[in-house]
Amino acid sequence: MFNHLNYDMASKYLPLRLLASIVLLAGCASEPPLPPSDSQAQMPSYRDQALYNQPYTVKGKTYFPLLSRDGYREVGLASWYGAESGERTANGNRFKPNGLTAAHKTLPIPSKVRVTNLANGRHIDVTVNDRGPFVADRLIDLSHGAAKRIGVNGLAQVSVEILDASPGSR
Repeated sequence: MFNHLNYDMASKYLPLRLLASIVLLAGCASEPPLPPSDSQAQMPSYRDQALYNQPYTVKGKTYFPLLSRDGYREVGLASWYGAESGERTANGNRFKPNGLTAAHKTLPIPSKVRVTNLANGRHIDVTVNDRGPFVADRLIDLSHGAAKRIGVNGLAQVSVEILDASPGSR
């Protein structure tokens, strides 16, 4: 009878013992690593980049220049600038309104691009040597000279295509 009583008590508490064992063992197990969230994603290294090719902030918005220009092609609005004559561009050159240059928010500096006015098919090859335009709907700012050559008088829909995939690009 004594054995029968111990057996009944043991079987009665068996589910609790199992549960306690599982909890204890689970406490010893390490949790698997979680994948990084978007906010924790690995940031590309800009360590070896010139200052003008590192992330920068304008009007509260941070821009991340591309580490590679390979295959870049985009369509958007172009504008032009020219009143800044003599001011320094992002790479330190003096801005020349009649030169064949442009400003872009994220292309590596310098980059050689072909800008095509989609309204008339005219194109010009320019060097991106400055940052901008810092207007939400604009893709590229052309120097006044470059804009005139392809018929951009105010705003124009353009395609921008990279021409150089130089060794400096990754």
